[in-house]
Amino acid sequence: MPAIAPPRTMTNHPFENTYNLSETQLQNLDEAEDLMLKGALGAAERMLLTMLEEDDECIPVLSNLGHLYGRHLSEFETAVDYYNRVLRIEPDNAWARDARRRYMRYIE
Repeated sequence: MPAIAPPRTMTNHPFENTYNLSETQLQNLDEAEDLMLKGALGAAERMLLTMLEEDDECIPVLSNLGHLYGRHLSEFETAVDYYNRVLRIEPDNAWARDARRRYMRYIE
């Protein structure tokens, strides 16, 4: 009989949980990203906005919303607003700074 893998915990992730997200937050982020890839943009948006209501300074949620609005919805001002929120919380976030610069070209 094959061994059953134990349930995933935060320590079983192949990456460092830099923002100390809960298992639920990590699962919801994964699901939102999958929804974006599948083109279910409204569902991804609802999920991310719900997550943001629970933690309005969650960098990964803010970044994913910036990505959703910029890359998938072409709402560049909204994308820039989310990246600005990331940078207010974490001024040295190079990824957010680069993404914000990319979308600012379309609104200036």
